[in-house]
Amino acid sequence: MLQNPVTVESLIIFAVVLCIHTIVWDKLSWCAVALALQAYYVQHKWDRLQKSGGAVFQYRQAVSTGVLPASMVIPLLGIVIKEHCGSVGNVNMARFGILLAAIGMALALFVSLIALGITRPIPKNTCVLAGIIGSGIVYTLKHLLTVSEVIEVLEILLIFVYLSLIILWLLPRSFTPGEALLVNGGISIVINQLIKRSLNVGDSRMDPVFHFLLVVLVGVFLMGIFFTVFFYFMDSETWISSLFFHMMTAVLGLGIIMPWLYRLMKTNPIMWLFGFLFQTRTRIILLCFWTLLAVAACCVVLYQHFRNCSGTKKNTTSTVVRKYFHFIVVATYVPGLIYDHHLLYVAAVICFAVFVFLEYVRHFKIKPMGHLLSKTLSVFIDERDSGPLILTHIYLLLGMSLPVWLFPEPCTHKGSLPGIGGLVPYAGVLAVGIGDTVASIFGSTLGEFKWPGTRKTFEGTATSVFAQIICVAVILIFDHNVVLNAGYGWILGSITLVSLLEAYTDQIDNFILPLYLYCLFMV
Repeated sequence: MLQNPVTVESLIIFAVVLCIHTIVWDKLSWCAVALALQAYYVQHKWDRLQKSGGAVFQYRQAVSTGVLPASMVIPLLGIVIKEHCGSVGNVNMARFGILLAAIGMALALFVSLIALGITRPIPKNTCVLAGIIGSGIVYTLKHLLTVSEVIEVLEILLIFVYLSLIILWLLPRSFTPGEALLVNGGISIVINQLIKRSLNVGDSRMDPVFHFLLVVLVGVFLMGIFFTVFFYFMDSETWISSLFFHMMTAVLGLGIIMPWLYRLMKTNPIMWLFGFLFQTRTRIILLCFWTLLAVAACCVVLYQHFRNCSGTKKNTTSTVVRKYFHFIVVATYVPGLIYDHHLLYVAAVICFAVFVFLEYVRHFKIKPMGHLLSKTLSVFIDERDSGPLILTHIYLLLGMSLPVWLFPEPCTHKGSLPGIGGLVPYAGVLAVGIGDTVASIFGSTLGEFKWPGTRKTFEGTATSVFAQIICVAVILIFDHNVVLNAGYGWILGSITLVSLLEAYTDQIDNFILPLYLYCLFMV
């Protein structure tokens, strides 16, 4: 049984769920345990369906469909946010945590229903089990949610359905079913939150940076949908099309995104942004340092491109070279988290928008940079970039940024959480920036003993855990907001579980690992 990496991955997910359940121990955590059991059986059936070629959409080929690890992320996020914010008396955020957990469970149950519905022959035993567990979860949520919250869950479910149809049709082979669930579910929640904030403009309690995040994320997504539909009927590689692309980008940015931001912020968003970025001397120093790192990253990309163009090397790049960017991102995020996490929050949003925009330029081959970006970035493609888009670098940025964006600041004292919770914003740095990088480098260069059924090595995982523990010690020295008086065993166990998940999962680890470490640190 342990020779099968999918089985071991499932056992690790069950271990994470049970660890959180032993601490929270309420109706929602029981629902999470039941949901994990149901998702495991559905994943087993969908894996067989995928191998037989009976899937409706074209998914990315992987060892597993990833339904179980993806199904548990959003419910666990909601449970840990509810638990922490409820313990400090923030009722609104605690209710949001319950709502988030309910949304995650509803999305997972819906995807499981679709998977069982298209499986032939119909797996009767799995259907019975899924029906019993689904009915129990729905019955429990019915008594936990208000009428307005039930309506909101249904709204997000509706957005998710249409979003899935659009994205899976436009981007074939870009996601596994689990990754599609996580990405489409996250976008659906963001769209719903933006609609709510836009209808309740009088609520001034929200931080402007949160509005900035919502509008930019939804704006770049809608921009991609618009250009994809437009260039479906028109050649995108001509100068006229490129001119139209740049003009429409300006129109959408200045005519829709800026007024939307102004409506939510009640101030000029451009002036607010400049005032925010250059507010203090520390922020100016951080921005200069980050600019130097960005230049260094561009130099690495160009050097690798010209090296491959010289004909001395084949059109690929090594794992070690790709991990340079992980170290550059760590060097970007750690000073931001220590000295000014609000600036890092906004800078990550801007960087995400730039990355997505450049990917649009590359994908549509927009002149004058489209072809150059295609040739330059093609050497950094790995086997997971099998669709029309190159998403690895965007997943890396998301994995580092999500713990920062999801940090429950309204439930904190002076902007930091007590105990192990102080490490929550560092979840991306530890899991991806340090753990995944060290595991890949040491595993590919020095590793000899492979984990059963995988290409990952025991040496890589062991050095990954050790490097993350060292990183925690360094954080304790330099970040005085992180104070640990106990819980060292929990930190070691959490890091070990996530490192084992990195060794066995075939999903996008840059995206999924920080979220699991976030949940373990938060609880």
